[in-house]
Amino acid sequence: MGLLDGIRSALGLRAEADSTRDADPEDLFGMSTAHLTMEADLGYDPAGAAALCFASVDSTDFEDAVEEVEAILEAGEVETGTQARFVDDSHGYDWVVLEDPDFEDLVTSVHFAADTLVERGYGSRLLAALFTFEREGQPVYWIYSFRRGAYYPFVPRAGHERDSGTEFKLQSVLDGELEVESEKEYWYPLWPSPSGTHPWE
Repeated sequence: MGLLDGIRSALGLRAEADSTRDADPEDLFGMSTAHLTMEADLGYDPAGAAALCFASVDSTDFEDAVEEVEAILEAGEVETGTQARFVDDSHGYDWVVLEDPDFEDLVTSVHFAADTLVERGYGSRLLAALFTFEREGQPVYWIYSFRRGAYYPFVPRAGHERDSGTEFKLQSVLDGELEVESEKEYWYPLWPSPSGTHPWE
């Protein structure tokens, strides 16, 4: 299985039978309290960035839906200061990347973007939402899989290695506060490009 196939299988395009519960954009608000635990109990600081990953559809209606998301986020920037940009990755997926030092604003903006696509009938195109933390300059992610309706931690290290020990610790501390994916095979790594820092780069 290639990298692209793996992403499709783990995050959105595998058979419907693999879903354990319906994804719900309201789940994203779980990060509003979880980030406090990440800071106070584990020493991870929010990195001021979050992102929403989705698979596009070649249709005018879908383009209109994305433009609606963009308009909502632009209007929100006036009030919250959250900056949004739309990027394509090297695997053909689209991202809404949000930057704001206020974590609550990031959660709200990711929710607005996801909820708008759901209301427009494109919830099945949502793959993942990512919330970024860091400690000692190392990035740590909580990833929400829309297909599985659950979160999982991703702690990348150099050389396409992952810190499984830290991931298991994050799971043990946050499980119950977040709906954490119980099947580790769905803890799919979202690696950045060789020249990037984050998965959307």
